Amino acid sequence: MKQIILLHGAIGAQDQLTPLASQLTSLGYQVFSFNFSGHGKTSFNNDFSIQQFSKELEQFILNHQINKATIFGYSMGGYVALYLAFHKPELIERIITLGTKFYWDEAIAQKEIKMLNPQTIIEKVPKFAAQLQERHGENWQTLLKATEQMMLGLGKENALQLHDYKNIKHPVLIGIADKDTMVSIEETTQVVQQLPQSAMYMLPYSKHPIEQVNIHLLAQHIDTFINRPI
Repeated sequence: MKQIILLHGAIGAQDQLTPLASQLTSLGYQVFSFNFSGHGKTSFNNDFSIQQFSKELEQFILNHQINKATIFGYSMGGYVALYLAFHKPELIERIITLGTKFYWDEAIAQKEIKMLNPQTIIEKVPKFAAQLQERHGENWQTLLKATEQMMLGLGKENALQLHDYKNIKHPVLIGIADKDTMVSIEETTQVVQQLPQSAMYMLPYSKHPIEQVNIHLLAQHIDTFINRPI
């Protein structure tokens, strides 16, 4: 049976990927997923970074004895998968991403963290605050603060530099939603051009949040890519 690991994004959790998991299961896949530390009511680690989440992905692959993992990473999850592919290429066979932000600088980080203020969320979008509390438990505000610090760190130094992608030899399918206001076509295309074995896809009538993409079409893109010869 074909296997695939699904990775969630920042301030997200594995439950958001349940619809995609169901689609892929119906296509004959054995689907794995997990929560990064600090997400989905899991305990925080001493470190909260792309590097730490990469270590958690590595451990998950080893613990489940997954040989040459195929990984779908949404948003931050795609960045984590590519980071692990760069540092531990022997663990991975293919990667598919959607909505991954590849380029960070201090201005971008400052812009993104404005949307992570817990008090602002409580006051202006209380339904979202309730969702975050339901998904992450009483530590949801701590998660937002930790994510803020991680983004500020990425703004000072990207975990992966543009030239690093040249050394990721795996087949990689990079995806973006056509109405994504967080991730630009320019940064996505730049990374696609650097990756030796890459292709790009766009989901129509879709936005950045995973809940606002066509899951059926996304599953089709993943399935087609995985079944093409290397």
